Amino acid sequence: MNRRLFLQSLATALLLPKLASAKGENLPNRILLRSSWQTINIGDIGHTPGVLALLEKFLPETEVWLWPGDVSHGVEEMLTARFPNLRIIKGAAELKRAFEDCDFLLHGSGPYLVATEHVARWKKETGKPYGIYGITLPPNRIQDPVLELLSAAEFVYFRDSHSLALALSKGVNAPVMEFGPDGAFAVDLRNEAKADAFLNANGLRDGKFMCCIPRYNTTPDWLIPRKNKPVDEAKQARNDERKERDQAPLREAIIRVVRETALKVLIVPEDETQMALGKELLFDKLPDDVKPRVVWREKFWLTDEAVSTYARSAGLFGNEMHSPIMCIGHEIPAIVCRWEEQTTKGFMWQDIGIGEWLFDFDHEADRARMPEAVLAIAKDPVGARVKAAKAREFVFQHFATSMGKLRQIMNPKVR
Repeated sequence: MNRRLFLQSLATALLLPKLASAKGENLPNRILLRSSWQTINIGDIGHTPGVLALLEKFLPETEVWLWPGDVSHGVEEMLTARFPNLRIIKGAAELKRAFEDCDFLLHGSGPYLVATEHVARWKKETGKPYGIYGITLPPNRIQDPVLELLSAAEFVYFRDSHSLALALSKGVNAPVMEFGPDGAFAVDLRNEAKADAFLNANGLRDGKFMCCIPRYNTTPDWLIPRKNKPVDEAKQARNDERKERDQAPLREAIIRVVRETALKVLIVPEDETQMALGKELLFDKLPDDVKPRVVWREKFWLTDEAVSTYARSAGLFGNEMHSPIMCIGHEIPAIVCRWEEQTTKGFMWQDIGIGEWLFDFDHEADRARMPEAVLAIAKDPVGARVKAAKAREFVFQHFATSMGKLRQIMNPKVR
């Protein structure tokens, strides 16, 4: 143990009893969860309820306060319906009290250390411990302040092994640095009524359809009015250049599923920009004999309805990450298609043992063989479910380990 790590561990050991003593209790019992990054994407929404479900299961005696980025557009109501005891921080006064009363800051899953400034503020103003749970570390996010915050954390769980390797190569030396799955695997939100209504209205029966998700090369936030962002001309040009390339394999998979099996296909969005893309590049370009058994979802949805829909499907394939994550969390087979702009998060599919369901669309060979993998799931749903269940078991074993570490920190008596 180097001197810096020794001093850091000693400081934490000395601090935790003081926190407990100040509360007149034997152990700290409040966690401040920094999460809920945005509401335009059901995956970004899903990070929070996933981690909340894990905290509820593994630390049931712990009070959780949420420090959100955005819980608008029905997300707050969805969260509080599932977690009625959740306290959501609103305003400077409540945040000040949270800094005073909470014992530990947990940075939730995300594409990087999203709340870097807020973690730094917690560290500076409170001196209390914090941890990082299920993030990716992209090469463009390895500035010194980020690396220092990671090293000073009680633990850092990376959601893909590539990120862990990068952090180690940059000298990050937190006491615990391990692979830790994205919290969205644990999402258990449901909206059965909405899912039933949509599926019944469109002739989709349980286990008799697959879901498909298109995606632009980079999310065009400027197409979402409430984002109020100017057009990024360079990214728009890249999206236009790549959108056919990246949707063509999905379209081919849809055609093969419809023509070679009895299943239907439902085209769905993960973010608010994907409904129009799905119609333009997938549905509208399908052959006439295929279209009658393909449903295009016109409107955006929230995470609870999406999960209820995925759980009824025979599987999912597409160019997104978090809908597949939530599928595996419910033992539903899911194929992930990725490219360089999406960072290394997709490689978690290799980490959890389903690398054969990961396709790199920067390589022509992967684009060419992806439809066959979709068809294999469609033709062997039982075998595919077994693979998905095995991946889920692996994920939740890691959740048990990481939550056990958090419980150990919150209660020094547990060793």
